[in-house]
Amino acid sequence: NGSTKMLIGIPKELAADENRVAIIPTDAKKLVRAGATLQVEAGLGLGSGFSDQEYTDAGATVSSDRQAILASADIILRINKPSIDEIGQMKAGCIHISYLDPFNEHSLIKAFRDQGVSAISMEMIPRSTRSQKMDALSSQASLAGYVMVLLATTKLPRILPMMMTPAGTLKPSTTFIIGAGVAGLQAIATAKRLGSKVVAFDTRSVVAEQVRSLGGKFLEIDLGETGQTKDGYAVALTDEQMKLQLEGQKKQIAESDIVITTAQLFGRKPPVLITSDMIKGMKPGSVIVDMAAESGGNVEGSVAGKTVVVDGVTIIGDGNWSNFVCRDASQMYSANLFNLVDEGWNGDDKKMVIDMENDILQGCVITHGGEIVNETIKNLIN
Repeated sequence: NGSTKMLIGIPKELAADENRVAIIPTDAKKLVRAGATLQVEAGLGLGSGFSDQEYTDAGATVSSDRQAILASADIILRINKPSIDEIGQMKAGCIHISYLDPFNEHSLIKAFRDQGVSAISMEMIPRSTRSQKMDALSSQASLAGYVMVLLATTKLPRILPMMMTPAGTLKPSTTFIIGAGVAGLQAIATAKRLGSKVVAFDTRSVVAEQVRSLGGKFLEIDLGETGQTKDGYAVALTDEQMKLQLEGQKKQIAESDIVITTAQLFGRKPPVLITSDMIKGMKPGSVIVDMAAESGGNVEGSVAGKTVVVDGVTIIGDGNWSNFVCRDASQMYSANLFNLVDEGWNGDDKKMVIDMENDILQGCVITHGGEIVNETIKNLIN
């Protein structure tokens, strides 16, 4: 019976300047092949260069009635969180998957609970080998690492590589990257490819090897005992360790042409890594990229969504970095979403089932059956 098919709805992203798309036509086709009915909002993929016709060819229905898509969908797939008003249009039992910022968006989570919607947060996908193919934070962060270096080069009044010219030798620029997680490692690789000298620091000394394998030099600062969580995130430092880190980085920051900070603490305000005092010590024309500008900033004086000049130093705080390369970002995010739906897909009944015994779903399902089921978020909200 065709009418019991699971209906997947994909509304357009409403955030200003957002060009990424949640599902690209190739993955739309896979979902249709799995037995779902797909409804996408007209103009969904235009920002990333995917036409409505490509979605139609993939077997989806294109509709310009956004409200109808939201009201009839059994599964809603998107990138950015919905408004509370839109949650009110969803039907009970619907599964909604997107970024949700659940540590901060308490009223949003309560609205999902009260509406009886099963909300899945893309930020909460566990960091395990099995879930790598759904880990959107990592897929988007690796692109961010690449983008941040390119944005820095466009503001730097120098070139990155060493160049021997008839008029003499141009010395290579130095790039200092703080935080060698997914974004940091990609930034190291990109700056290195462009011919820069690269130095990196991370509180987790275990990543020193990875930094060196990409051709970067690891800045040694003895902080005493630091570690990482079971998911591989850096553990917050003590005040004493924070002082040692800032002191140890100061000289390197002053000597660098580009500094990129990538320290984002999940669910908490990021640490300040570059003080205005350090910015004063930098060469005029130097560039800083603050990856965490949107969530509070690693750099004193950075402005979320803007590029500013402080004491002759350009500080880039754009945010939504992967949106600069929206076509590839969409391809990766879409694959992450498809793999997540596929993880819960029951091939016989042709529908997505939320099984709370499943280790991956356990981590990322926030509300289900009219309750907040994620322990961490439940304790936080109550």
